[in-house]
Formats: sequence, C-alpha cells, structure tokens
Amino acid sequence: MLSVAESLARVLAGVGPLPPQHEALVDACGRVLAADLMATRTQPPAAVSAMDGYAVRAADVAAVPARLAVVGEIAAGRLLDRDIGRGEAARIFTGGVMPRGADAVVVQENTTRQGDVVVINAPAGSGRNVRPTGLDFVAGATLLERGRRLTVRDVGLAGAMNYGTVPVHRRPRMAVLATGDELVLPGAPTGPGQIVTSNVFTLSALGRREGAEVLDLGIVPDRLDATMAAVRGAREAGADVLVTTGGASVGDYDFVHRALTAEGVELAFWRVALRPGRPLMHGRIGGMLVLGLPGNPVAAFVCGVLFLVPLLRRFAGRADLNLPRADAVLGCALPANDERADYLRATLSTANGMLVANPFPKQDSSMMVPLARADCLVVRDPFAPPAEPGMPCSIVNLVHY
Repeated sequence: MLSVAESLARVLAGVGPLPPQHEALVDACGRVLAADLMATRTQPPAAVSAMDGYAVRAADVAAVPARLAVVGEIAAGRLLDRDIGRGEAARIFTGGVMPRGADAVVVQENTTRQGDVVVINAPAGSGRNVRPTGLDFVAGATLLERGRRLTVRDVGLAGAMNYGTVPVHRRPRMAVLATGDELVLPGAPTGPGQIVTSNVFTLSALGRREGAEVLDLGIVPDRLDATMAAVRGAREAGADVLVTTGGASVGDYDFVHRALTAEGVELAFWRVALRPGRPLMHGRIGGMLVLGLPGNPVAAFVCGVLFLVPLLRRFAGRADLNLPRADAVLGCALPANDERADYLRATLSTANGMLVANPFPKQDSSMMVPLARADCLVVRDPFAPPAEPGMPCSIVNLVHY
C-alpha cells in the first residue's frame, strides 16, 4: 500500500492549471488569475474633493474668519470652467474635481453661507480634504498578480481598474457516478437490502465548493458493460476528472477496476495506507484523470478531502492545494495505530486557550451522523504509539465542509 503523501504525489503528477479564459467580472470571484492585471487608468484621474464644502486657496483662509466670493458649484463628474482667484471659492461636493487655483477644501460645517459670499470659520492648509491625482493607483501599475485567487475586494479593484472581464483559469469539469445495485436515489422507495445513495451528493457538493463544474452521471448498476459506458460518457462530456464511488474493491460485484482497465485507463495505484479509504484507485485515460473512491460514505468524504480537493485546486491554478492543518490536544486516550494513517472524526472545544479534539468513540466508515457533527479530522500517522488526553495532535479543520 502507498502512503497518503505518495498517493497524492501520484495524483498530482503532471497536472497543471487548466487553460485560461476571460470571465465576466461578476463571475470571477474565487477564480485564479492567469495573467497579471495592470491598471488601465489612474485613480482618481484628477485631484478631487474628499468632503462636501468649499474649494479655496489655502492662503486666503490662513486667517479666519475670511469672506470669499462664491463663483461656482462643482458636483461629482463636473468641472468648473474657470480658475479660483484671490478671495474666491467654489461650492464643491465629494468627488468633485478641484478647480484650477484651489488647493484646499473647507468642510461645510466650518462655513456660513451669506448669499454669494461664504464665511470661512476655520483655516485649511494646502491639500486639506483633497484627494490628489493617483492617490489610489496610477495607470500601468500591476495591482493584481498572476496566480492570485480573486476575493470580493479584488473583484472591486479590478472593476475600478476598468476591467469588465479578467483572464482566469478554466473551471475543472468533474463527472461523478455511483455504482451499486443496492443504491436508490433520495425520495425513491427502498426495497430489501437497498440503501439511499449519498456519496454522489457529498462529492458533488465538495466539487462545487471547490469551484468545479459537476456532471452527475447517476447510479450505475453492477454490470461491466454499464460501468464501461459510464466511463465513456464522462470522456465524451469532456470531464477533466471522473470520480467514481463504490465498486473500487476486489469483490465479485466490484466492476469499476475492470471497467476502467477495459476502457484503457492506466491505473497508477489502487490501495492506500489510509483509514477510512484503503480501496482508492487513481489512473488516467487521455486527458481525463480518474479517482475511484470507496463506497462507504465516510471513506468517500475523507478521500475527497485528501485527494479530490488538491486535484481540483491544482486544475484551478491555486497554490493552497490541501485543506490547512492546525494543532490541538487530545481530549481522550487513543490506542496505538497500525500501518495505516487514521483520519478520525472529532469535535472541537477550547480549554486554557487550546483547541481540544475529541474523537467519536465509534469510527465506523458507514456512520454519517458523526461525520455531519464532526468539526475536524484528527490525523494519526502509521504506527503512532498510544496517546493520552492532553497530548498534542494534528487536525484537519472541517469548518467550511
């Protein structure tokens, strides 16, 4: 069996970001830039007022009170077609372009208006309440760099830079299928021995959470021809990755391995030293990668977090491939581990400023209630010795999943 680290390295080997495309700015949040973005304009393009008030010459209001003649009004987006001379002022509003000759703005609260005259009651030094040209940025400056995952704030900045579309890496296309005669869709009647499928929904949600376009191929019966047809369907749909769940073991009715090899998939591995999730397959056929995940719901989720998430992020051009780990202490004793890495569902609390992880007493990979209630996964290395309460541990936080 391969280690988790070696298995992930094989999954990501030779995988790079998907080709760039121009995306409308309104749809670009969360996507990764495929090229630097340089400002196409200067912001602000001219000196503007930062407040509502009066544009003045600072020299005229050095001594107050000062009486100035009001010679015009400047709203945002408008210009005054004359200079401000000695003893003059212009009514100006926030964002209004400073008139020639004026170098300060007196806020309206410090003035008294008397018809065409304004009385200035407080001095304003040169530059006061004025946003100079290029205060925010200047044309030609690189403000958003290639490889950056765009935040809400970045999208706003790109808009201010005058970009209606931005070059980002294409979303990965992910096809998902579940295998098993025992599976039925939610809402359908169940017969003896049948169960309601959940993995397709878990993995589809995980893929969408990571920005992928998800194609649901539904439930495939335990037949070799049907499974092979589903694999072909994923290729024809242009999937970058096919994710299967169930049928990845070596039982008489586990057809995924045989279907993949029959369709020409070159398998890189099919067992990982991992609990839950040992029967994990990975391969490639042409430009499509394949992840064959176990059928047990907890194993499917854990393998999705450990392998599918980094793969989708690599496709998307992200640098943060893995879900971040954090340090905690154990809230209970744990026995020695065997040759497989353990990922234990646990809740989190705090004590004395430390995170305390409490693994659930039952870790059966079919149990979904503990998975839904878990705050994290406690990671235990292969052959880890027994651990007592209070000992340090590493966790994968599931707060967003």
